[in-house]
Formats: sequence, C-alpha cells, structure tokens
Amino acid sequence: SLSLSLSPSQMARNKEALVLLLDVGPLMHNILQEVEKICSMLVQKKLIFSKNDEVGVVLFGTEDTKNELTNEVGGYEHVAVLRNIKVVDGDVVEALQQLPRGTVPGDFLDAIVVGMDMLIKKFGPTNKGKKRLCLVTNALCPIKDPYEGTKEDQVNTIAAQMTAHGMKMDCIVVRGIKSVDGNKRVMEENDFLLGMFSKRTASKIVYVGSPTSLLGALRTRNISPVTLYRGDLEISSKLKIKVWVYKKTSEEKFPTLKKYSDKAPPTDKFATHEIKVDYEYKSVVDPSKIVPPEQRIKGFQYGPQVVPISSAEWDAVKFKPEKSVKLLGFTDASNIMRHYYMKDVSIFVAEPSNSKAILAVSALARAMKEMQKVAILRCVWRNGQGNVVIGVLTPNVSDKDNIPDSFYFNVLPYTEDVREFQFPSFSNFPASWQPNEQQQETADNLVKMFDLAPEGKEEALQPEFTPNPVLERFYRHLDLKSKHPNALVPPLDETLSRITQPDPELVSQCKSVIDEFRRQFELKENPKLKRSTKRLLREKPSGSNEDGEVSGNAFDVEAVNSMVNASAVKVAEIGDLTPVQDFEAMMSRRDGPEWVSKAIKDMKNKIFDLVENSYEGDTYQKALECLVSLRKGCVLEQEPKQFNGFLCHLCRFCQEKDLNTFCEFLASKGVTLITKTEAIDSDVTDNEARSFMVKTEPKEQGQ
Repeated sequence: SLSLSLSPSQMARNKEALVLLLDVGPLMHNILQEVEKICSMLVQKKLIFSKNDEVGVVLFGTEDTKNELTNEVGGYEHVAVLRNIKVVDGDVVEALQQLPRGTVPGDFLDAIVVGMDMLIKKFGPTNKGKKRLCLVTNALCPIKDPYEGTKEDQVNTIAAQMTAHGMKMDCIVVRGIKSVDGNKRVMEENDFLLGMFSKRTASKIVYVGSPTSLLGALRTRNISPVTLYRGDLEISSKLKIKVWVYKKTSEEKFPTLKKYSDKAPPTDKFATHEIKVDYEYKSVVDPSKIVPPEQRIKGFQYGPQVVPISSAEWDAVKFKPEKSVKLLGFTDASNIMRHYYMKDVSIFVAEPSNSKAILAVSALARAMKEMQKVAILRCVWRNGQGNVVIGVLTPNVSDKDNIPDSFYFNVLPYTEDVREFQFPSFSNFPASWQPNEQQQETADNLVKMFDLAPEGKEEALQPEFTPNPVLERFYRHLDLKSKHPNALVPPLDETLSRITQPDPELVSQCKSVIDEFRRQFELKENPKLKRSTKRLLREKPSGSNEDGEVSGNAFDVEAVNSMVNASAVKVAEIGDLTPVQDFEAMMSRRDGPEWVSKAIKDMKNKIFDLVENSYEGDTYQKALECLVSLRKGCVLEQEPKQFNGFLCHLCRFCQEKDLNTFCEFLASKGVTLITKTEAIDSDVTDNEARSFMVKTEPKEQGQ
C-alpha cells in the first residue's frame, strides 16, 4: 500500500483561513437560530472535506468588548472574538450552535476591521487568495462616524488593505418583510457602503429574505475551480480563440463512506482502521484452484454465446480522437429544445489576460445573441478520451463592466440517447374531453396563486440559495452521531421541510382556489380499477354495458384506464386465448412507434379470422369484443379512419361471403363508425354513423 504525506508548506497552500463576522444585536435575534445552523454546517463540512482549514469567529452587537484592537488603539466597542483562528474542530461547532444574544446595535465596519486584523497578524502577507471574511448581518443599524474623514473614506482604506493582503469577503444581508419598517436612510447608506466593497475588492454581497434562502446563501464548502479544457475553440483552420472551460453546475453527492475496522487496540493512536480488500478468482471446474490474472479474459454476451475480447483488443477498438473543440455550425436557438440538455452545464471563458481572446469571445457572443443563434460544437476535452461530445454553445452576455462575456455549454444527445414515447395530442381529442372556459380559468388561478416569484416579493426556492435537504440532514446527523453514537435520527428540521413540502402559509392562502379547482375537476372513483384486467374481462366484455349491449359512441375514462392499466408484460402479438388483453397491452407499449400500427393491423386480421371461421355464429361474441376493443383503441390513439375503413370493409366482406348475420348482430349491439365528435380527424357525422348499419343491411330484407 502507498501513503501520501504533505509537507507543512503544501498543506498551507491548500487550506483556507476563514473568519466569521456575525451580527448578534437585538434586531438579529429572530434569525439567529438559522445563523447558528448555517455557520455550524459550514464547520461540519470543513471537518469532512477540509479538515486542515482554520476558522475564527467574531461577534458584534455584544454587550461586552473582547478584541486586541481595543486594547492596542481603543475603540471597536461591542465587538467580541468568540474564537481565535484555529484548525476546525468539534468545539467551534458547539460554540456556533449556542451564540450569545447581544444587547446593543452592531457596527459591521468595526467587525470587518477586527477580522482583518486577526488574519493579518496570523498570516501576514502569505496565504493570499486563501483568506476569507464572511459577514452575516441585516445592516439595519447605523455605522459610527469615523474620527477622521467620512465613512466612504474609511471603506476605501479598508478595501485597499483587504486587496493588498489578498482577502475575499462574502456578505450576507438578511432582510425579511419586517425590515421594510426600519430606518430607510440607514438601510440605503449601509447598502451603499457594502456596495463599495463589492466594487473595490473580491467581495460578493447576497440579500436574502427567508430562513431557507439563508441556508443556501453561505458557501459551506469551498470547491476550487478546475478547468475541463484549455485550448483553442476552432472556428475554422485559420481562426482559433483561446478558451478555458469550467463546470458551471455539478451534482453534489454524499461523501464516500469508508469501511472501518475496530480490530486495532484502543491504545494505538496511530491506527488507521483501514480495511484492505483482495479478490480471488477460482475455477468453476475446480473451486480449489485460483485463476491468475494472465489466464483471465473479459467476455461479452452476443446472442446465446459469449465473445472473449482481450484487453489489448479492447484498447485497439476504442475510439481515440485528438483533444480539440471545433465549431460544426450555427442554428436558431429555437431549434434546441430544453429537454435535449443531457448533463452538467459548462462555461466557456476567454483565456485570462488574453485581450484578443476576450474581445473575440465577446464579439461572437453578442452577435449570436443579437441573431438569436446558438453554436453546435464537437468536443474532445483531453487526449485519450474514449468518446466525442456534441453540444450546444449558448451566449451569456454580461451586464456588468467587470465581468466579461462568456458561453454556456450543454451536451446534446445522440439518437441512441433519445427516448421516444408516443402519446396522442390533446388538441386532437373531442370537445367533450377539452376543459371548458370555467375550468381553464380555475386552473389559471391555481397557477397564479402558487407563483414562487410573486411581484414585490423575494422568489422562493431559488437554486442559488436552496440547499439539498437530503445532504443537509445527513451532515447534521453525522455531527450528532459523532457526539452521541446512540442518538436516534431526529425529525426533519422545519426550515428543510419548507424545501421538501409546500409552504403551509401559501397553501392556507390558496385554500379557496384549491377547493374551486377540486369542484371543477371532480374525481369519481372507478370501481373497475379495483379488479384485475383479466377478471374484469371474464365478468363483462370490453365496451359493453350492464345489459350486454355495446355502447358504440360512448367512450369515457374507462377506455383510457383499460389501455393504461394493461399488462406490464411486453406482448408482441395477438393470441387466440386473450386477444383483447393482448391488443390493449400492445397499444400501451411505448418502447417504439411501431406497436400501435402493428396492434391495429393484427386485431383486424384476428376479427376477420373469427368472423370467417365461425360456425353458426359461435365466434360472433368474441369477434364483437375484439371489434369494440379496436374501436376504443382507435379513438384513444386518434386513428378514426383506420377503424371506419375497416368496419366498412368488414361489412362488405360479410355481404359477399353470405355472413349477413354478423352485420345484423353488430347492428343489434349498436356498433357504428367513429364520429367527428369522438375524434377530430374523422369525416363521419353523427347522422351518418346512425344510418350506417341501415345502409349495410342486405337488399333482400327490404323486398
């Protein structure tokens, strides 16, 4: 086994130093419980993913004062250092879970200076880019006037020092609905001062208005950006733009759970508790004989046989394209459907410090946006990559002066990746199946009432601020188990439940709209759903009513249910024993577009066979059931001409073969053509359908 050790200098390069600046003043008390959760979660994740990181905690708005600057130069009252900058441990998690409640208004500028002073004294000019401040406040309290100059001058001085020492700052401003009642002048001044930091330093300001948004506003895990590709974007053989490609979104997964051994003595402080797993391959013929690697080969199933392919052959057959990103052409943005997007989103940016590349990317992005075009690219991110990616490049024109234009890239599917499911269009259904004006208005009101981004309010569940509740709950339980091994799983936190369940307050406000929607779309229990399809068909033929008569024009929800609830077994042909069930199963198949037409064709042949081979009408009832099932299927799939043409042909066939008794049998059961009312593509009116059987009766009966 191999072990890897890092030198102190290497560890210093990889670790982050973070100082949390937390407002605990009276106006923050109603949100401090959520602040405790998010800050303790941040440290918990560092214990899992970045155990060498260091964290310090500064509180402001406290009754007491505890910081070195007060002792050295005076001032900076009501700012207390809760924890000096140290490597993360369980103690800081506990401290953050029980923050003291302050008694005086907090001054966030004082807190920023104290936090900077801690970082400078700890690291000096080193560790640039790895020092971060995180400010959490509502910024509702006035900032004290400085001894010299203006507040703007003070911010400029602080920003210059922050930049010189390579510090970043995240600022989370918590503003609920009640914050509007605060001093508007103070709010505007504080927002202006914080905005100066974002313009003059590597600072990011986020405004949140709910506990759920607060949970996702703070970056609880640092992920260093790694390029997916660095090289040329080849427009042509003579035009190439230097670009870097990063992942813009990537699914966050559970941390790897490792196997743990408790065999090491408890006194052994250096025990790793690791488990080594070895695999042995043994012969089927002689289980006691171990097969060495050189005698093993991979095999691939091909029909009934297994084809052996050696690793050398497998390597030779692999596709090995060269690393490149090439433009294939442009197309209208409307041609790329949203459901074509396959995987994580990447972002194309011009090579940093390359002014020509930045200008070229910006010109191309703006031209594409103006013309509403997207680019189709062929991408091979690295040499030796086993596949070629085809994707769409969408322009991302920046509205900020300090952020350059870029592109978003989405992988597109090949034909093997596309899943086709055939469903009839709602627009082709008869008028009786379409919602009326009142129903449509009720549905519109329901959508409007459940709008997550109502005018004048913060949008709920924004992806940037909404944490994964499954991961959040796991990390909290992991922390609990580390302290109390026998602890039970606690109930879901109220803040996390707002992500997984509808907002109770919103549901309460919309109760009248929901009730109206239920009245307009009343659900009726279908008793047939409680019985199996086979039992149902034994008790009553498909499409017949209680009196045994077939309802030719009545096609209701039961027809849909019979199709949807067809057997899950993939039936490939219509048999003699259960033709109706086989037909419905084939019609319900969605693994290929050919099954509907095949089912209709096979059912036509089955009906012909039953009618032609009958003896004194002994198969008429079964033929009737098949015909009714065919009719329902053709209405459901909006294929009226298929059925109408077949029924006319069947009646002519019966007259030619002296099988008029079957036509009389159909007329007595009310089977007729599919009308325009049932299927919009039909050419048959209701009157024509009613007179159909009269026309097809033999002439001898009228003489």
